[in-house]
Amino acid sequence: MKKHALLFLGLLFMIVSTLSGCGVKEESPLKGKIKIGIMLSDVGLGDQSFSDAAFNGLVKARDELGIILDYRELQETKTYEAGLRQLIEEKNDIIIGLGFMVQEDMEKVAKEYPERTFLLVDSVSELENVTSLIFKEDEGSYLAGVAAALATQTKTVGFVGGDDVPLIHKFVDGFEKGVKSINPDIKIITKYAGNFGDDELGTKLAKEMISNKSDVLYAAAGLTGIGVLKEAERQNVYAIGVDSDQYYFAEKAVITSMIKNVDTALFDIVKEYTNTKKLPSNSIELGLKENGVGLAPIRVIPFAEKEMQSIEDAKSKLAN
Repeated sequence: MKKHALLFLGLLFMIVSTLSGCGVKEESPLKGKIKIGIMLSDVGLGDQSFSDAAFNGLVKARDELGIILDYRELQETKTYEAGLRQLIEEKNDIIIGLGFMVQEDMEKVAKEYPERTFLLVDSVSELENVTSLIFKEDEGSYLAGVAAALATQTKTVGFVGGDDVPLIHKFVDGFEKGVKSINPDIKIITKYAGNFGDDELGTKLAKEMISNKSDVLYAAAGLTGIGVLKEAERQNVYAIGVDSDQYYFAEKAVITSMIKNVDTALFDIVKEYTNTKKLPSNSIELGLKENGVGLAPIRVIPFAEKEMQSIEDAKSKLAN
């Protein structure tokens, strides 16, 4: 019995040793894969706008290019700096900061880690190890303004911005110029929410604008803007979405959306990195010509051929 027990233990030792040896030789399936980490903007996932679009582009890169995707949200990290540092500790090859609000913390961290690669979306950094990705929101918003001017019956339209900052001013500027290109006499009411994540506040601002005869509302305000779109639908006026095609949030109101192709841009940048192992230096700026911005299909209002041609003419003008 003792002999059999010893024989069993000997065999067991051999099996364990063999399995252990196989474990040592077997390489991790993650070895050699590119790791991308993103610090999302303030609202994070579920904003139904900017963060969701960016995240979807990286999910596509994960599924089609085989990268490893890591992300942090402000709700869990409390500060952008803490989230960025966590992404560095996880040894991500590219660390992305989404939104202009991330810039200060990203530059602080990037200075401490000059050998690491950073990508800042929606603002411009002068640091050598930070590539900036920006969009010509004014071009896309110009088209939104043209559409709003063609749709309004009261000759009064409204704009709701998430915050009173330079980035949102680009949306306002383009929108105003687009409206005035059709009819200089159209009145434009502009309000800043001071918050990108409050749909109830968006509802309140929309009510105020509608009470002042605005019958087309353009919102560049993240989740706050969703409140604007839905209130427009409740009150039977028109709306224009932003960043992604937001028609499905208010199908009776949203005539179009100003598309900001951050998902496509991030996918393309990651794809290039998988081939070259480096990011373009300095900054990348994408407008209509580069398919960085655009206009979603016209719905709800059956614009006449002449009106559709006005939009197409504006596209050609801006792209050239």
